[in-house]
Amino acid sequence: MGAATTLGLAGCTGDSVDTTTEDGSMNTETATPTETVTPTETEAAEGRLRVAHMSPNAPNVDVYLEDTAVLEDVEYGAVSGYLSVAAGEHTVTITAAGDPGTEVFSGPVTVAAGTDYTVAATGELGEDVDRPFEPLVFEDDTSEVADDEARLQVVHASPDAPAVDVTAGGGDITLFDGVAFGEFGSVTIDAGEYTVQIRGDTEGNDGDVVAEFDIDLAGGEIYTAFAAGYLMPSEAPANVPFNLLVTTSSGREAAMVPEPEPEEGRVKVAHFSPNAPDVDVYVDGSAVLEDVSFGVISDYMAVPAGSRAIEITPADDPNTAVFSGDVPVTAGTDYTIAAAGEVGDMADRDFEPLILEDDTTTPESDMAKVRLVHASPDAPAVDVTLANGDVLFDGVTYGESGYITVPAGGYTLEVRGDTEGNDGDVVASFDLDLEGGTVYSGFAIGYLTPDDEPGDPSFDLALAVDASPSMN
Repeated sequence: MGAATTLGLAGCTGDSVDTTTEDGSMNTETATPTETVTPTETEAAEGRLRVAHMSPNAPNVDVYLEDTAVLEDVEYGAVSGYLSVAAGEHTVTITAAGDPGTEVFSGPVTVAAGTDYTVAATGELGEDVDRPFEPLVFEDDTSEVADDEARLQVVHASPDAPAVDVTAGGGDITLFDGVAFGEFGSVTIDAGEYTVQIRGDTEGNDGDVVAEFDIDLAGGEIYTAFAAGYLMPSEAPANVPFNLLVTTSSGREAAMVPEPEPEEGRVKVAHFSPNAPDVDVYVDGSAVLEDVSFGVISDYMAVPAGSRAIEITPADDPNTAVFSGDVPVTAGTDYTIAAAGEVGDMADRDFEPLILEDDTTTPESDMAKVRLVHASPDAPAVDVTLANGDVLFDGVTYGESGYITVPAGGYTLEVRGDTEGNDGDVVASFDLDLEGGTVYSGFAIGYLTPDDEPGDPSFDLALAVDASPSMN
């Protein structure tokens, strides 16, 4: 396997190559370097490079050659076309999109005449990460391929994945052997449809299959497959599942690689019962949150898809359940489970969880998405307006929620008793600063008249960030 460097280049010669026997079956054997096509005089003064964004917890990025922006707002998973650049050493700088002062990398890359390169932004941003952010530079083999064959390059860019073997034909064909993070390889095989398996690296190339993908390789085409994302997204700094991202050197449409079905959903838990004690929360018999006080909203937790047994008990009293029931969790879907209502025989609103399906798709960078959840036991239906009278939410009853999208910025919200003209008395007002590209949930909680109720918490607005550019 070839190994990439950040400030230089590594050759890409491949470990195995497909040959066809007389009976049409497929073998693998040691590959030899492919002869490079001789460049023309014009090409000799230039090389080509493209950029791939494969850092799963990094924001969109801009890419500069010297001080000139050559690519802007590149999102995770994107691979640019090739850019022609003069042969020689170039300074490549990668910054957060739209923020040239925030550099995540700057360093030299040497480009040889008549040669093609991929600069892949890999690793992770942040402190104490397993794989620090760095660009890996690969020399691409873009020499001509026969019409009945295809060239497949693979790049290991998954921060939490070990070294892998890549097989096809149910394991009978080894395409790549022992590719570690930051390494790559190349193989030429018969054109056609393949089911490839990603396996943990073993001596016999027969390790457990961690992912499987169907790819369709067209004759005469060159493909690069980036093994990217996280094998364990629930334990990673971004919820980006492992996938095989495939592109071509010619710019034609890449092979169709289906997104693997996620096997988990995400759940956050909130305690909004104003007269309940601190609580513990169990999923399928295991405590996932302990000693949760009123007003607390947890982060998202990954849970297996399916029917999950949820139980809520007073803190440190697992034998006294205040709620026990099954909650369906759909793969790839986010939920909020809010403990709401009141405990006790004289409750106006019986204690029960509000189970909400969250829409965590982020809006445009200059917009914010907001929903209101009414969880105040003694409050009637409410309207929410701005100080200028504009209506944001109309007639929100207990437990009801809905999303709106508004321009990012500062707001003063006025909560009013519901009227036909949305002009009822203001019972509370709140100042909010909504950031662009972000999804919020606002929970109306506590008591409007705590002196007359079995608990002390006064009416308030608890605001949760469900999704933002930094969380994606």
